[in-house]
Amino acid sequence: MKLCVLDNDVLDPEVAPTYASYGAMFVRLLGDAGADWSFDLFNTTQGHYPASFDDYDAVLLTGSRADAFSQEPWVLELRQRVEQLLYAKKKLVGVCFGHQLIALCLGAQVGRAPQGWGTGRMRYQWHAPELSQAQGRTEIALLASHQDQVFELPPGATLLASSEFCPVAAFAVGSDVFCVQPHPEFVEDYSAYLLDKRRGPLGEEHYTTSRDSLTLGHDGLQMARMIVAFVEAG
Repeated sequence: MKLCVLDNDVLDPEVAPTYASYGAMFVRLLGDAGADWSFDLFNTTQGHYPASFDDYDAVLLTGSRADAFSQEPWVLELRQRVEQLLYAKKKLVGVCFGHQLIALCLGAQVGRAPQGWGTGRMRYQWHAPELSQAQGRTEIALLASHQDQVFELPPGATLLASSEFCPVAAFAVGSDVFCVQPHPEFVEDYSAYLLDKRRGPLGEEHYTTSRDSLTLGHDGLQMARMIVAFVEAG
């Protein structure tokens, strides 16, 4: 199988030598989850796209520091591309910014969350225990870093995960779309870097609670296995 990764950010110079890119994080994680695929990465912030999406079994949209509802030219270009992919029923996976942008293209409202930043290890109710590789679970814990949210389930979508803080934390649309707000590809050290970077704006109590939560582990690999099963199904 062949996956197109639309990488929607450039990592800070302090961490780029270690993690390379969000796309590279996903290549590592999906490989650990059993994906024996080929991967092509394209940085959308620099206007890079494949000549055609036809050769790909699925397209994955990474996170970004940008807003999905931004009017930046590269974001508007990406939205147009995603609308075309949705129309063509290409399999799409969206994470954080990608989750929000796909939801926006599907007609849902997306914006700055009034409850503020979601950071550190966060727990969610899992509403699809029957999903392939979900293993009957009813909860999932993942690493988050976002101040925007999807405010409503897109038309025709099924809610996969939710919490009081983030009511639309993951959703699917049939066998075509799989989106999740938190970051299965994150590791604790990268989450810690982002928290340290935002310590002032977050406030000391929020920062400390989120930093301490990183010691509890997360289910990123389990979520990746569900993504692999989704891509390989049918």
